[in-house]
Amino acid sequence: MDLGPAAPTPPIAIAGGAATASSRLHTAKPLAEAAVSAMLEVCAVETSDDLTAEFGRDWWPLAMVWATEGEVPARAAAVAHPATTAEVSALMAICSEHGIPVTPAGGRSGVCGGVVPVHGGLTLDLNGLTGIVEVDDESLQVRVRPGTYGDHFEAELQDKHGLTVGHWPQSMALATVGGWVACRGAGQFSNKYGKIEDLVAGLEVVLADGRVITTGGQPRSAVGPDLTQVFIGSEGTLGVITEVTLKASPRPEHSASGAYLFDSFSAGLEACRMILRRGADPAVLRLYDAIESDRGYGTGDTDNLLLVFDEGDELLVNANMAVVEQACSTGRASDAGFVEKWMGHRNDVSALESLISGGLVVDTMEVAGPWSTLDTIYEETIAAMGAIDRTFAVSAHQSHAYRDGACLYFTFGGKAVDGQTRDDYYRAIWEAGTRAVLANGGALSHHHGVGLNRSRFVADALGDGFVVYQAIKDALDPSGIMNPGKMGLRTAFGEPGWPS
Repeated sequence: MDLGPAAPTPPIAIAGGAATASSRLHTAKPLAEAAVSAMLEVCAVETSDDLTAEFGRDWWPLAMVWATEGEVPARAAAVAHPATTAEVSALMAICSEHGIPVTPAGGRSGVCGGVVPVHGGLTLDLNGLTGIVEVDDESLQVRVRPGTYGDHFEAELQDKHGLTVGHWPQSMALATVGGWVACRGAGQFSNKYGKIEDLVAGLEVVLADGRVITTGGQPRSAVGPDLTQVFIGSEGTLGVITEVTLKASPRPEHSASGAYLFDSFSAGLEACRMILRRGADPAVLRLYDAIESDRGYGTGDTDNLLLVFDEGDELLVNANMAVVEQACSTGRASDAGFVEKWMGHRNDVSALESLISGGLVVDTMEVAGPWSTLDTIYEETIAAMGAIDRTFAVSAHQSHAYRDGACLYFTFGGKAVDGQTRDDYYRAIWEAGTRAVLANGGALSHHHGVGLNRSRFVADALGDGFVVYQAIKDALDPSGIMNPGKMGLRTAFGEPGWPS
């Protein structure tokens, strides 16, 4: 396994340099001297312009557009670098006392603006909390700190312990374990291993006032609601994750793959549904519509390509692939090396920078829906996004599938209409696509999370249940200092500034 730098990777160069970049949404106000002095007693705290600029953005494509214009979304007044749970606790207590907004940050690989410090304050750099704490091979659990990068984590787990967690997001070398949990992420093999919420057994969390709590840790429990799930996907709005206990599996020793071509996207979806309905769980069922099949694999104008991959115990893998073969009898098997091609480039994200630098607006929108409405979600969303002026490409693939439904991953590209900014186009196409998904019973996000970009949709997506989320926020963070401006939650610091 080729390993990344175990450090944040900037998505695109900032025109003119980070130090001189202006802030699109917020101009940071200096922190009170007493607060800074107290923080410096805890750990290193930096305020340099280049550092606060880099910590003021992530891989959000709109922020990449702004970078080409010499801007970052926002700057925190300072960046703190704790290395232990105790230091995170002390910093949170200080920020609580002084009413300072806090934005936790790890690899900053999110694509929705989740780590943008829209109200300034302090960015909490969690890259210092790194490494595997303990491996329980007998119980198949591993404790790991949140700043550990995914590729380094898996390499050590496999090489030294013969285990895997099986969580393989495209951002494997860019993202940290804490980021996986905070944004409720998914790996490319989630059909077999589950999304991150299925893999987390317990958490250590620092609350807004500095208290440290632990949740979960048992194989099953009937002691009230599952508190671990309260923090998974909360994107730093309820607390700071400082340790994660994950479920592991033996390192797979056998694998198999296949590829099938279908005359329609709907037929491919039906094959996936039947595979899972029968109880098979191949690690990958990845179905591309005709546009993406031809663009990525040269299959022609009409074929819809399904890639299948499985790993694990040989007997179980063979059984899964037998079910796959039967369910895909409505398609045509192919041995053109499609799975191997996908494996070779599945984590490549290099194209995004060149497209945005060329003046285009490109992004992806991943959602989820039940099998009963997935066809409709696909058709209506493609139509809605394609109807936005200057959209030149809209396509989709099914990237993660389960017994009850699947993820649809839309890709779009366009340009601003004459007289409009790229912001205008971006906002319009996201509005059209998201409203089509929600109107047809889909989920707002499958694995990219909410961040700043999707915050305006959360109340509609959660419906009456949003009041419960707000009540939890009010109880755990009464001063509202945890990642304010995100998830559509109330904030005492004012409006986030985007979208207006």
